Amino acid sequence: LKYLFVIFNTMISLVGSRLLCGFPKALQPSAVKPCARWFGFSFAGPRSLDEIVKMDLLKDKSVAEVSDIWMTYHENKENVNGVVLSGKKGKTILSRASACPFFIQPIFREEGFFMLVSQFQKPNHFLMAYLEDYKMDPSAAQPLLTFSIFNDLAEDQDVSLVRCDLINKGIHDGEGIAVLNRMLESYKNDDEFAIVENFNQKPDAFDIDNYISCQNQKWKKENFQES
Repeated sequence: LKYLFVIFNTMISLVGSRLLCGFPKALQPSAVKPCARWFGFSFAGPRSLDEIVKMDLLKDKSVAEVSDIWMTYHENKENVNGVVLSGKKGKTILSRASACPFFIQPIFREEGFFMLVSQFQKPNHFLMAYLEDYKMDPSAAQPLLTFSIFNDLAEDQDVSLVRCDLINKGIHDGEGIAVLNRMLESYKNDDEFAIVENFNQKPDAFDIDNYISCQNQKWKKENFQES
């Protein structure tokens, strides 16, 4: 665990100088000494699937039926989004997140970008905070976005359900969806996960400039830039 903290704080230092490229000086990162501590906040969203939907509605249903129920349930809810994955991918993400619990995701806007840091909390929750808040005081950093992967149906019905809660209104819904999709891709795709592994375990091999450039291209392609 101590080794993980050392690696993570090394990465925080590397990221810091590129954190808010082009943003106003008031938002630029300050010279803050990193702290080797876990986030102090707890998960804010539903902790179990049955807190969201009655399990009887999903039991013995096909993947298509479960997907329709899940997406319809979240369709008109403010600051909440649902995603459906295969059970295999859902289990892969949680297994990999247990081994590599930290990562970063940028949010791009016309004036530049800012960075979120994610922490996985077992058994199935991801919390994302503003990186600068973490650098100043990990125990006081507040989540901007959280999401959970529920694998209750993964074995019998080969479906995993993802719930994302956008907590801070400073992040727009489209931005939240983009960050969620990038995080899921980072842990479920082999090539993407190699980058997450480097971030957590081999910081010298993590190319922050290339990572930010690739994420920016994906962001532009999906047209999540604020107009």
